[in-house]
Amino acid sequence: MSTSRLQGSDIPVLYEDNHLLGVIKPVNIPSQEDASGDPDMLTLLKEDLKERYNKPGNVYLGLVHRLDRPVGGAMVFAKTSKAASRLSDAVRSRSFKKLYAAVVHGTLHRPSGRLQDALSKDSRTNTVTVVPKGTEGAKEAVLDYKVLAEQDGFSLLLIELHTGRPHQIRVQLSHLGHPLYGDQKYGSRQNKPGQQLALWSLLVSLSHPVSKEQVQLRSNPPATYPWSLYPESLVSSAVDQHCST
Repeated sequence: MSTSRLQGSDIPVLYEDNHLLGVIKPVNIPSQEDASGDPDMLTLLKEDLKERYNKPGNVYLGLVHRLDRPVGGAMVFAKTSKAASRLSDAVRSRSFKKLYAAVVHGTLHRPSGRLQDALSKDSRTNTVTVVPKGTEGAKEAVLDYKVLAEQDGFSLLLIELHTGRPHQIRVQLSHLGHPLYGDQKYGSRQNKPGQQLALWSLLVSLSHPVSKEQVQLRSNPPATYPWSLYPESLVSSAVDQHCST
């Protein structure tokens, strides 16, 4: 898929029509406005749409799903309220497919598997923990993982996310004993300050909210450490194989 870049920005565009805007979210930019007051994806993209299309007044752009601030990769936004509503329904019905790559510490006991946990969020500290199933207020979190390669004490994983809970991948893998490289929040014992979290949104696949055609937004991780430990083709081939099954 060819990419262009938003005017005056480092945000590559993967897909755009009257209903959807698919982009590659750079790392360390919030998905939406937060307490930091730093520029966020939703605001930056709205400003770009307003300028590019010379639109007066407020521009509509719907946040369909979120990526944690340190996470980069494929992300889709809705340009109409109808598209936003239909995509939100797709997220709830789990027909909205999301694939991620992650580099974690250690060697997993099983080459592939499913993690099912109950997660509880503490809004005061913005942290999430695995709690016993049945805990009041806890939400189910489900993901599938596959080990693609092991190198220098790290494992490269392909992850299919079935639920979109806050910090889900990071929390579940840390609970398993394999925190993500660079995760200061859920792997501070293994990671050093300043390391970039190794989690990347590889694929967002969805049925177009109007035409119903399948739309796939893909983005490979950057060629920086620890991604550089593994051939780029390894991730691309894994996504191709997953999409063909």
